Amino acid sequence: MQDGVSICDLKIIRDGKTIIPNLTMQIEPGMIVGLLGPSGSGKTTILRSIVGVQAIAAGTITVLGYPAGSKELRTRIGYFTQSASIYTDLTCIENLRYFAQILGQSEISVQEVLELVDLTKNQKQLASSLSGGERARLALATALLGKPELLILDEPTVGLDPVLRRDLWNLFHRLADQGKTLLISSHVMDEADRCDSLFLLREGCALASGTPVDLKASANTEEMDEVFISLVEKT
Repeated sequence: MQDGVSICDLKIIRDGKTIIPNLTMQIEPGMIVGLLGPSGSGKTTILRSIVGVQAIAAGTITVLGYPAGSKELRTRIGYFTQSASIYTDLTCIENLRYFAQILGQSEISVQEVLELVDLTKNQKQLASSLSGGERARLALATALLGKPELLILDEPTVGLDPVLRRDLWNLFHRLADQGKTLLISSHVMDEADRCDSLFLLREGCALASGTPVDLKASANTEEMDEVFISLVEKT
């Protein structure tokens, strides 16, 4: 899979405990793919593995045609961590200029992402004074610098109010319409309908995968919570 992500027989052990026992997953390019599951289901570990910052015990991960962690991927992947990767003592534009310089990006790119995440009016505001939603958008802006093909977003909407969650998801869909691949983790089941495809996770295993419509049809329900409960009871 040259333009997507392929995970084959992945096994991860941390502190003597098996976190991911054996995971195989294919992520198609140009889609919004959701990793849904409760806390402790392995979502962050999987994302870290794809980015290449998680040691693996066995298996292979191929990202955009390269092994995970390859230097060729450094400017092709944008990574949004659960803790906002920004400097609170810098303004929005200073944060972005700093990261842009590391990536070799121009001032034009900085202005583009400020506009994309709707922070132009906040560009001279210290990050420490931003609201939670604004900080999330600034962190997302840093991940968008360099126009990455693959965006890895670890619970980007956690703690946000419904309006901000809606606005971020609208942005995610605009990015997908531009041809980007987005892999988004969440423990909020009602976000499932916003994804093109889903992987439902529990204890490091994929219980099921498919479109939201297909998964609901397989469980004969309209609620993703009930889909998840049904799968857990079957296993």
